[in-house]
Amino acid sequence: MKTLFRIGAFAALLAVIVFRRFFAVELMTFNGFGIFDVPPSVPATALEWFALLARNKLVGLILLGIVDLINYALVGLLFLTVYGALRQANEIAMGMAILFSMISLSVYFASNQALGFLNLSEQFQAATSDMQQSIYLGAGEALSANIQGTGWYVSLFLIYLPGLIISVVMLQSNVFNKATAWTGILANSFGLLLFPALILTPSVAWLPPSLSAPFRVTWYVLIAIKLLKLAKNANEEIKQ
Repeated sequence: MKTLFRIGAFAALLAVIVFRRFFAVELMTFNGFGIFDVPPSVPATALEWFALLARNKLVGLILLGIVDLINYALVGLLFLTVYGALRQANEIAMGMAILFSMISLSVYFASNQALGFLNLSEQFQAATSDMQQSIYLGAGEALSANIQGTGWYVSLFLIYLPGLIISVVMLQSNVFNKATAWTGILANSFGLLLFPALILTPSVAWLPPSLSAPFRVTWYVLIAIKLLKLAKNANEEIKQ
């Protein structure tokens, strides 16, 4: 368990410091942080995506959500670790949280187009005839229509929901303190407000994720600190 807790702590820190969710939005908002050469707007067609990937693979992959792909994997690992610490508090709720998070991970991995676009881009660049390029371009257009489709929203909902469940279970347990629990409740509740906002007031749909972000950062850091403490004394501190 000690090793698992350490892995979970490092997964939390990597997810919040390096492989942050919505990193592509940050990259565009801050014009590449003065380091990356980003386009003025997100490509709208397959041909534009192919051109960007040919010019700068890293930027293209980031805008296609490759960082989010890593983030989901890290958060899935984090939630599995937290399950080990909290299952005695409420095994049914924690089991549901893990189930939802694994479904979220599966949906996002299945719907993310980053690696598929990269593969098509390389084949498009290597094509030796207009007919071959036309085939790859058509396949790229099909992918571009689903860059931020239903799978993106389903996976996001199913990562906020287990986060909320886990936070509520934290209130029932002596493993994590109340500050960690309430920070998680706020982070994931604000995140879930995105979905009614998309239906009722889409013009301010950016607000719930923005409100959620500072609480999510704090939540992950607090969890990481506690997991590192648990790693030092796994047998005693997990007891309810």
